Amino acid sequence: MIAEDARPKTQPPVAVLTARDPKDQAARFLEQGAVLLLPDLDFDTAGFEAAMFAQLSDEASKNVSYNPATGELKGTTVEGPVRDQLAELVARYAKWSEDLVRELLPAYSSGLQIGRTSYRPRSADHNMSKRKDDRRLHVDAFPSTPMQGRRILRVFRNVNPNGESRFWRVGEPFADYAGRFLPRARPMAPGLGGLMQALGITRGRRTAYDALMLQLHDQAKDDDAYQAAAPHWDVSFPPGATWLVFTDAVVHAALGGRYAFEQTFYLPVACMENPAASPLKTLERLTGKVLA
Repeated sequence: MIAEDARPKTQPPVAVLTARDPKDQAARFLEQGAVLLLPDLDFDTAGFEAAMFAQLSDEASKNVSYNPATGELKGTTVEGPVRDQLAELVARYAKWSEDLVRELLPAYSSGLQIGRTSYRPRSADHNMSKRKDDRRLHVDAFPSTPMQGRRILRVFRNVNPNGESRFWRVGEPFADYAGRFLPRARPMAPGLGGLMQALGITRGRRTAYDALMLQLHDQAKDDDAYQAAAPHWDVSFPPGATWLVFTDAVVHAALGGRYAFEQTFYLPVACMENPAASPLKTLERLTGKVLA
């Protein structure tokens, strides 16, 4: 049972790193489960206002999505010069984020894999089912893209022009979260991962790790009692703030705020400075099983 007032009494798990601080702290903060806040970085959006603040999203998509590998832009109905400007800006953010991660986290460079970029012009308060509602505490897991143990590292930036912050809720440590929901988890049926890949349901083979992570995601979002009283801190990110976080391990919810960029990266556990801190190794310790 979760206490009615379960909010921790300590400071929120946000580590602030400025240009004056030594960069070798970044990986340690991230791998310990902190949100790494970089308050003094520049990313220029001047000249792109028409593209950024148009009515961009289609009704079926939460965000505008960009694939750096192909240049494909999805989730928007705008056409012509405005679409071209938006694609150019999101592509610049993808490159800017990659350069940032490689500079700040050089140990990750050899295994870093670049995922999709998104632009989030809408507030998080649009209507979604519980499992798609990012206002509910969760860790990230992707039904169609198995991670097979890889980490999910994301780089966010608030580009709101009206002085509005982006609001998050950050939850309990991953080991506590996993221990809470693991007793409800069910093992994946033998051969199911390969079958889903063969049928094109997943892009890659779903492992026992992926099956567990998806259940941890879904169970937390479905649990109204947990959402109402789970341990948490509320955090705000002002315009101009950049923050990095391993969203597969940091329990989080996006409560509100418009106009933000996000870049996803994938990282093999072996590239971490402390692989034992990964969700994969944590779940293997808790279950006593090899999961990927």
